[in-house]
Amino acid sequence: MKGKVWKFGDDVDTDVIIPGRYLVLKGEKELAEHVMEGSDPDFSKKVKKGDIIVAGKNFGCGSSREHAPIALKGAGISVVVAESFARIFYRNSINVGLPLLEAKDISKNISQGDEVEIDMDKEILKDLNTSKEFEVQGLPDFMLEILNKGGLIPYLKEHIADIKED
Repeated sequence: MKGKVWKFGDDVDTDVIIPGRYLVLKGEKELAEHVMEGSDPDFSKKVKKGDIIVAGKNFGCGSSREHAPIALKGAGISVVVAESFARIFYRNSINVGLPLLEAKDISKNISQGDEVEIDMDKEILKDLNTSKEFEVQGLPDFMLEILNKGGLIPYLKEHIADIKED
């Protein structure tokens, strides 16, 4: 993965990612029009497919709405790299097919607008502006399988015969 960085701080809650008044909207594209509006009202107009969010601690805290990772994915965010994630946001993101990676002190070392490249196999994030490399915590194989299928529902549809046999 390679993209431009959009940087956010600690404790970015789901109401910042997608304000509650938009929860009545359906679909990735409609939600994406309002993504990160709580922090940057013009974010949805500036973000491009493949861009990457880098954040501090506890990204995705707050309510357990699936709308937040759906909105990020719909806006074209390819991955969110943060120092830590709220647990339910983490699982919701994997379920909808949005990769999340943890990296110690990443928000102190990457700047807004930097171009970064992530090698999931080597578990390395490289800042292409500074050539510095940072370790990212890899994902377990079963989560990678879910992500590679586009989320939990496509994964289960493919594996439903295996489930029925058990």
